[in-house]
Amino acid sequence: MNTTLRQSSKRQVKIKMALQGCAGSGKTYSALLLAYGLTKDWSKIAVIDSENGSADLYANLGSYNVLPITDYSPETYIEAINICENAGMEVIIIDSISHCWDYLLEYHAGLMGNSFVNWAKVTPRQNNFIQRILQSKCHVICTMRTKQDYVLNEKNGKMVPEKVGLKAVMRDGVDYEFTIVLDLDLKHHAMASKDRTGLFMGKPEFTISSETGENILKWCNSESRPDVINGADFQMSQPTENQPKYNNNYQNQKYYGNNVYAQGRN
Repeated sequence: MNTTLRQSSKRQVKIKMALQGCAGSGKTYSALLLAYGLTKDWSKIAVIDSENGSADLYANLGSYNVLPITDYSPETYIEAINICENAGMEVIIIDSISHCWDYLLEYHAGLMGNSFVNWAKVTPRQNNFIQRILQSKCHVICTMRTKQDYVLNEKNGKMVPEKVGLKAVMRDGVDYEFTIVLDLDLKHHAMASKDRTGLFMGKPEFTISSETGENILKWCNSESRPDVINGADFQMSQPTENQPKYNNNYQNQKYYGNNVYAQGRN
């Protein structure tokens, strides 16, 4: 265990993000545009395709790589990520991770014995998959299907199901694992439901383009040094060489002074 207390600092990172939406919302197409913005080289993009060849529908965009899978176990996804990394890919699109969750639910349903106890055979496999995504040396864009979510409310003495919006077909809370989660509607408009970068949270809905990926890449490549930045209301949007070396807290807050990052980091 590392018990050394240190000041916080942001280093260059690889984005781990998710796009979620119902069928026809443009998840695959949007993921490809984001990926191109992140690398500017179609040959360095790989799509792990569990959607029956849907990734090939957009081959006119560029010569990206496709790795089809028909077995949706977490171990298959993990091996696919390994293959993409070993091939020198810079961006991996996993389209989609919802199939993995469907597989695990079906596996759990087929287990004999106590249902609650049997989750001990499922959860570690799911955790290994998510951790493999987070630990990848590549940028990773995951897509997730959504479905209508319901809750039971009492009306006139009866329990009645009521719609409460859309829910990702994935384990509850998986969105907490990603740096950015963008929700897509049927008009292909995107809105951030989670954003630790400060690029999207609190902003109007928008259409994803390769420029969106470029902006995310700038954030990934930016660094912040504790001796340069002071105060809670900074936005980490400038590369280190472009950051002013002020010693005065007021000057720092004047340069970085907006609440966008502070609002979106939780």
